[in-house]
Amino acid sequence: MKKIFGILLLMVMALVIAACSSDSSSSDDGEDASASEGNDSEEAAGSDGDGGTVEIFSWWTGAGEEDGLLALIDLFEQKHPDITVDNAAVAGGAGTNAKAVLATRMQGDDPPSTFQVHGGAELNEGWVAADKMEPLNDFYEEQGWMDKFPQDLIDLVSKDGNIYSVPVNVHRGNVVFYNKQVFEENGVEVPTSYDEFIEVADTLQDAGVTPLALGDKEAWTATQIFENILLGELGAEDYRNLWNGDIAFDDERVVAAAEKFKTVLGYVNEDHASRNWQDAAQLVGDGEAAMINMGDWAKGYFSNDLNLETNVDFGYFAYPETDGDFMVITDTFGLPKGVENPEDVKEFLSVLGSQEGQDAFNPLKGSIPARVDADTSKYDEYGQDAMEDFNNSNLTPSLAHGSAAAEGFVTKANQAVNIFVTQLDVENFINTLKNAANEL
Repeated sequence: MKKIFGILLLMVMALVIAACSSDSSSSDDGEDASASEGNDSEEAAGSDGDGGTVEIFSWWTGAGEEDGLLALIDLFEQKHPDITVDNAAVAGGAGTNAKAVLATRMQGDDPPSTFQVHGGAELNEGWVAADKMEPLNDFYEEQGWMDKFPQDLIDLVSKDGNIYSVPVNVHRGNVVFYNKQVFEENGVEVPTSYDEFIEVADTLQDAGVTPLALGDKEAWTATQIFENILLGELGAEDYRNLWNGDIAFDDERVVAAAEKFKTVLGYVNEDHASRNWQDAAQLVGDGEAAMINMGDWAKGYFSNDLNLETNVDFGYFAYPETDGDFMVITDTFGLPKGVENPEDVKEFLSVLGSQEGQDAFNPLKGSIPARVDADTSKYDEYGQDAMEDFNNSNLTPSLAHGSAAAEGFVTKANQAVNIFVTQLDVENFINTLKNAANEL
């Protein structure tokens, strides 16, 4: 009996020692306990968290975007070594797969700590309308952010007077990247109008170069081309009115945009359906194709993964007839209802929305910061040009990326585009969009 009691006593002591050891163990970023205690008091005071885990849910697994996310996580871990980060990224262009996983979790009352969501309808008519998000008005005030983000961006992440997420970046959707050597070798200039674009495309095609790279393995990439043609045809004000219901989808200008879309699709690579956007961008980087209409995350891919130099190897211009307009895509993160450690999540949102956080993330992502006080010296020529354009252009919400319309319409529009790319039937395309308009 004494022997058994002695064994039990030893087991209890071992558990106590293990628990104490766990409390003083090294942090996830490799610092030991003594090093952590020796850090600046900013780290100790900077976190009111309980040492929990923050699960960051996104679709940033591709080139450039993953680099930016990891840089942001690294900065957060430096400031809050007591909080564990779970990078729960799900692969899939524009979040096709991630959004499906997220929907299942949110409907099952199992939200991630915070998740990537496009500002605009995707956020407001989706998760906010479903009463799944906590308002962040007081948090914005505490952080002193009300004059650090443009009011137009705050409006994109607000509904009924409440703010629901923090923008980490701004992307431009109506930009065309091009291979400068291909343009020079074929004696073509940057087109500014639709007619000039067609002339350039014809010259390149006759020379055996694919004029426009497309990877529409996922339909949003083709939808992005269509929305930019729509913007050029309607102008910024009526483009916005289209989503408000003030312009009908059978308007003659929408039909004209569909006709132009049909023509443009005649200049893309034949294997477009088997490629994603990175594969298509690779064609431009290699000189097999001349241009790609892609959000400026492609800039991050060109720079970080293909080691191409801005304005040396590749250039950029606004989609023809949209100069002076800026198709806004903003990635944001909020606080879902029902998370176990909301204070830890707020610590992450605080870093994400800080000047330091945005300047760590955006140069690698290829985007520009959402804040107005970013350090412009951290950005190359493209980033600085994009910042200037953002501040001086008509801002328009992207359909392809969920800002212009509710998810139900976006899904139907993508399906319609996917069919159109194959069948090129303008009348059927317009009728499908018109019938889907009740989702707006």
